[in-house]
Amino acid sequence: MRVDGPVVTATIVDLTHDGVGVADLDGRKVFVADALPGERVEIVLRKRRRKMQEADLKSVLEPSPSRVTPECEYFGRCGGCALQHLAHAAQVPFKQQVVAEALKRIGNVEPREWLPAVLSPPWHYRRRARLGVKYVTGKGRVLVGFRERAGPYITDMRHCPVLMPPLDGLLGELAELIEKSSVRERLPQIEAAVADNAVALVLRVLEEPTAADAEAFRAFGAKHDIDLYWQRGGPGTIAPLDRARPLTYVLPELGLKYEFLPTDFVQVNAAINAELVSNAVRLAAPEPTDRVLDLYCGLGNFSLPLAQRAGSLLGVEGDAGLVARASRNAAANGIGNARFVTADLMALGWGFYRQRWDVVVLDPPRTGAEAPVAELDSNGVRRLVYVSCHPATLARDARLLVEKHGFTLSLARVFDMFPHTHHIESLALFTRD
Repeated sequence: MRVDGPVVTATIVDLTHDGVGVADLDGRKVFVADALPGERVEIVLRKRRRKMQEADLKSVLEPSPSRVTPECEYFGRCGGCALQHLAHAAQVPFKQQVVAEALKRIGNVEPREWLPAVLSPPWHYRRRARLGVKYVTGKGRVLVGFRERAGPYITDMRHCPVLMPPLDGLLGELAELIEKSSVRERLPQIEAAVADNAVALVLRVLEEPTAADAEAFRAFGAKHDIDLYWQRGGPGTIAPLDRARPLTYVLPELGLKYEFLPTDFVQVNAAINAELVSNAVRLAAPEPTDRVLDLYCGLGNFSLPLAQRAGSLLGVEGDAGLVARASRNAAANGIGNARFVTADLMALGWGFYRQRWDVVVLDPPRTGAEAPVAELDSNGVRRLVYVSCHPATLARDARLLVEKHGFTLSLARVFDMFPHTHHIESLALFTRD
């Protein structure tokens, strides 16, 4: 802990949207990581930065009833998790409150109904991860893991309880493997994906590995039943060391199977993704004659089950590779009424905005769907389902949907996609009475 200033006693009065405690010192807000509302704490004031006053938590004098001992020994240093000190049962109500406050403050809107939050198992849920790799001269070894909370360094860790098996216990072994290779100082990143049928690691290399390197990595892959890939440049340079299995995931309740590449975007939490898709399809409620527009469709996560129930579907995505895989996934599942196109959804003027749609589904990145919401000719749109990973942009876009397009925010629901982090997945249904 850094000692930049005096030690003071304070009461935590609030929690920011990213899980940082807020103390009130004589009318001045002080931000304290790992502190919870209602706690009486000792804090060490840091040197003031611009308009923000931060402090380090020295000790908890009176703990919150929701405080728990973090499961992970690296919590506090690792930047992957922000809320392990808050009981999992209390994390989801906190996240729902964040969404509700954003909708009211930014969107000037409240849902008519909140559906109960959908909970995830708290551990071993994460099937996609980008891991940093660094050879540290001072330590004389390689580190593999997530970046530290308070800096650009890689956390010195050997395991991670939020990753799915077998990745959860392999960080230390991976570090030792890379340390013995010729590329230990030229391998900065690993993309990891756990599919239903296989596990893949994409190793970013800045110089050519030797034959001995390749053999050592092959042995590691064989030992753990993991398919390994080299990435020597951009995404187009990714190639397996040996023959690799196509990665797949299934939505069993919907009878669908999806194929994806190791670096493709898929929702990190498989169980919650299945719930999210089922909810979105049920609330979109497409009828057999409906025309459905699925924006930010990715590889067809929502598109395929929507198309099964609709007359026709157009999926739009900015990544041409994902569009190609969405088309193949539709064909592989016997879905012939879905069409997919590539378009930059941050740009204006696309012709599909001016077409008539009955149902619209949006699943944008954190930046939200400002351009589509502004451009969409909503005449005839009966139901619009908005899947969000950022409450502030959801609230901004909700305001436009209500005030400009005449929708009602009928209901909202939080999905526990990212336990122990400050990230929030939610779904909102907009309808016309």
